[in-house]
Amino acid sequence: MEKKITLEICAGSVASCIAAEEGGAHRIELCDNLLEGGTTPSYATIALAREKVKIDIYPIIRPRGGDFLYDELEFTLMQKDIKLCKSLGCNGVVIGLLTADGKVDKVRTKALVDLAWPMGVTFHRAFDMTEDPMQALEDIIETGCERILTSGQRNTAVEGIPLLKTLVEKSAGRIAILVGSGVRAHNIAELVKETGAAEYHTTAKAYEESGMVYRNPNVSMGGIPGVPEYGISKTQVSEVKKILTLATEAAGN
Repeated sequence: MEKKITLEICAGSVASCIAAEEGGAHRIELCDNLLEGGTTPSYATIALAREKVKIDIYPIIRPRGGDFLYDELEFTLMQKDIKLCKSLGCNGVVIGLLTADGKVDKVRTKALVDLAWPMGVTFHRAFDMTEDPMQALEDIIETGCERILTSGQRNTAVEGIPLLKTLVEKSAGRIAILVGSGVRAHNIAELVKETGAAEYHTTAKAYEESGMVYRNPNVSMGGIPGVPEYGISKTQVSEVKKILTLATEAAGN
């Protein structure tokens, strides 16, 4: 039986949001600092993205990179950012909070879910850092989140296929499993067929060449392996279309 596929684009800019919508994506996770796994974008970025696209926008609410154990100042900041997202007309937010012993922070997660209402809430890949994924699944369901973004507790979703398949089965329609990390055109069909999930998450990005003519050879502002100094990361319309087409075809087989 054919399954309806939902494609979410992890967008690091307003330009990427526009490309996501043009490519046919259904939802955007809006982030800053993608190289750190995503942090909360600026107020202006969220506001302009909301003006420019009609599809669902879910900004990530993550005050910093690193772990998912937050102090009271950080938790207060997350609350204020959620209120801002609500005031700007976002459809949802993306959160993830853990306790020091690797469990879902149910109390504070539920508090943020309640605060976000009527917006939806995705629990992000903090899930992949939990000590017991089956318990984490049940805990997140209890908090009222509508989906979990996960790679199956591996670096890439392809490596995590066994757990992803189990999560889809165990969730039993109580919460959506959003498959992410390393999702590309060359592996989307395998992920659709092997996991049974209906939702997929990708940047669909490429590095576009900078328009800078003068380039100082003595200074590097980035220095991250594999990331071009004069490259601008942007979601590609053609890649969004390709991934969505391949996923839809695989879901119908």
